[in-house]
Amino acid sequence: MTDTPKPDEPRIDWTEHGQPAQARWRSEAGLPPPRRVVVADDTLRADEAWRLACGGTALLWRGDYQNARQLLQAMGRRADRSSGRGKPPATLTDAFHRHRMAQAQRARTLGLLLVPVGEGGVVPLRRAPEVAEACRAAWGDIHGDSVVALRELLGLIGAHQWRLNGVPVAALGGRPIHPHYGVFAPVRGEYLDLIAEAPLPAGGLAFDVGCGTGVLAAILATRGVERVVATDTSPRALACARDNLARLGLAAQVEVRDQDLFPEGRADLVVCNPPWLPGKPSSLLDQAIYDPDSRMLRGFLAGLPTHLAEGGEGWLVLSDLAERLGLRPREALLGWIAAAGLRVLGRIDTRPRHGKAQDASDPLHLARRDEVTSLWRLGVAA
Repeated sequence: MTDTPKPDEPRIDWTEHGQPAQARWRSEAGLPPPRRVVVADDTLRADEAWRLACGGTALLWRGDYQNARQLLQAMGRRADRSSGRGKPPATLTDAFHRHRMAQAQRARTLGLLLVPVGEGGVVPLRRAPEVAEACRAAWGDIHGDSVVALRELLGLIGAHQWRLNGVPVAALGGRPIHPHYGVFAPVRGEYLDLIAEAPLPAGGLAFDVGCGTGVLAAILATRGVERVVATDTSPRALACARDNLARLGLAAQVEVRDQDLFPEGRADLVVCNPPWLPGKPSSLLDQAIYDPDSRMLRGFLAGLPTHLAEGGEGWLVLSDLAERLGLRPREALLGWIAAAGLRVLGRIDTRPRHGKAQDASDPLHLARRDEVTSLWRLGVAA
């Protein structure tokens, strides 16, 4: 690799053929480049790769791409065996924290199998697939040489296929939503059905706070809401929402704004589907699942009264999984609602239909099995 990273870009350094080498380091989670790097190829056995990775040594792959994928799978099996040891958790809360720790350790260790990405997004390995389009969709124009975890590259490739094919949404008549890389895909249809079926309040303006792919704004628009203002702060989410609304022919009806939480003014309906679990996200997609200190949830509730038109409603879409895992009591949610000067007008509940709810091998199975997702209809207290 001959490209020299810019001074403000993270770089990874290693020695190859007795000479120092460097390239741009890519990590969506913002992880620092590994300090110890060895060059590896098809002669490396899985046990040795696992030993090196557990010790914090990264493996820069120079062998066959498909063999690297098989090695990653073999390392993953060893990680799974390691995480299954120890005493059974005493509570679901304990099970959750141990599961998160095990997943984080697994991601760190498997993330030490690295692959090069060359100019324009070409992977210079034998039997490597054509990934330039997927890389450009995630990273933009690619100049010079980079190094990225194989696990992250595979996620990028899979995400690009979702973007190309789309995710059919029953609440949109089966029309697809096309998630961009780093934007959470609307794969759980039950909460979308709540938005599609809840009775709309009178009035023609709605806000969608934290719009992500734009799916909730699209559902509201197709239900006949005259104007929707959708907000987000993620550049990828904003681009994704605009793309999806244009594909659906709703761009004139829905305005997408780069804004934290609420736009200016008051609306007849304000909708928010915040991350459902309190906690620190450890990856890009985790930001759609974990809400540090319930910041977004509390911010939505606290600001809702000043952004509701007279007689308007706030719709909070929230799972009770946090309560079942012992991460946030129901009393805290009810207390935040009351403290904001809000009252509960009603609640519509639904049960999960996703595969994990039926997977008894999942360490959080009992909580997922009994999980209830609710649309809380909120109004300003008299």
